[in-house]
Amino acid sequence: MSDRRTFLSSLAAAPVFVPSSAFGANERVRYGLIAAGGRGRYLNRIFTKAGAECAALCDVYEPHLEMARKDSPDAQTSVEYRELLERKDIDCVVIASPDHWHCPMLMDSLAAGKDVYLEKPLSKSLEESAKMIHAVRKSKQVVQIGMQRRSAESIRKAAKLVEDGVLGRITLVKPQWHWNIAGPLDNSPLPGKLDWKRFLGNAKKRDLEPMRFRRWRYFWDYAGGNMTDQGTHLMDVVQWFTRSGPPKSAICHGYVAKMTGAEHPDVFSAVFEYADFMVTWTLDYCNAYQNGWSITFLGDKATMILDDAGFAVYAEPWKKNAEPLHEEKAPVPVESHVQNFLDCIKSRQDPNCTVEIAAEAVAGPHLANLAMVKGRKVAYREAAKAT
Repeated sequence: MSDRRTFLSSLAAAPVFVPSSAFGANERVRYGLIAAGGRGRYLNRIFTKAGAECAALCDVYEPHLEMARKDSPDAQTSVEYRELLERKDIDCVVIASPDHWHCPMLMDSLAAGKDVYLEKPLSKSLEESAKMIHAVRKSKQVVQIGMQRRSAESIRKAAKLVEDGVLGRITLVKPQWHWNIAGPLDNSPLPGKLDWKRFLGNAKKRDLEPMRFRRWRYFWDYAGGNMTDQGTHLMDVVQWFTRSGPPKSAICHGYVAKMTGAEHPDVFSAVFEYADFMVTWTLDYCNAYQNGWSITFLGDKATMILDDAGFAVYAEPWKKNAEPLHEEKAPVPVESHVQNFLDCIKSRQDPNCTVEIAAEAVAGPHLANLAMVKGRKVAYREAAKAT
């Protein structure tokens, strides 16, 4: 637990401020969507279905705005998100931007007095995580990070089983993600108008390369790759179930197998050191065996396997064709996570995924990326001190 305390201390978490609700029970929440790419439009539909009203849309790419307006025809559109933040009739914002924009957009949204639903991963670095936590806890705003497993009833039930000791002593956890989607990046000209300068923001200035916009997640300037994207989800569940906090250290190796043009690997393996167990986190976007995500918890009493279908627990010693001790088939719903945020806007309570939770979840993936770049083991204390 000492590493967990060190982590939280280094992020300078402050007391939670919980003001009284300014909303009536039936009053609709009005929001603005910042970044209307595929994920942003998906969230827009979910927020609208949940009863919230989209009042504004913002994106640097004109075709994204045109597609988003099909779902929100009455929303005002802009390419500059700060114009959206100036509106007094907007209660909250939904941010689905590239990772390098998460910190500045969150900061600006808080300064404008807006509640925030921010897509994961929380940050692009450990240093940004610290700044973001400090800013949120200085504010009066409700901030939910888009890690929907925190609001999934099936995942919560699985966590309770682990807490009750069903697995016994956990010695190894194996998160993995398999998708056969890798291929060369498309660098052909972009159709429609793009404000490239606004997209870059605080990133390195360079001439437009369309693949950097289309697949921004695979470039160091804009994101932490699949390591922080998918890893944030899975490492959060690992640390939640084990109550461990972030890892003590990480090592990682990866390479670009088929995603020609990318800087981040489409195949990698990371090993994380914790006080009394270890984690091997692997990803392969060139193979669909056991397609999708899964997390296997290996305990001396039982094994738990979680995936997109639900979870199952098998007793030790495992036997072929054994019936599970516990099983639940239930997907992970984004809708529940969005509803939790909307409820918290009215109650002014902390949502299911706070900035502190999200910072701990992405800490290990940030360490693994550092280890991959440096070509050696990186300790959390070393990385945190560097911030």
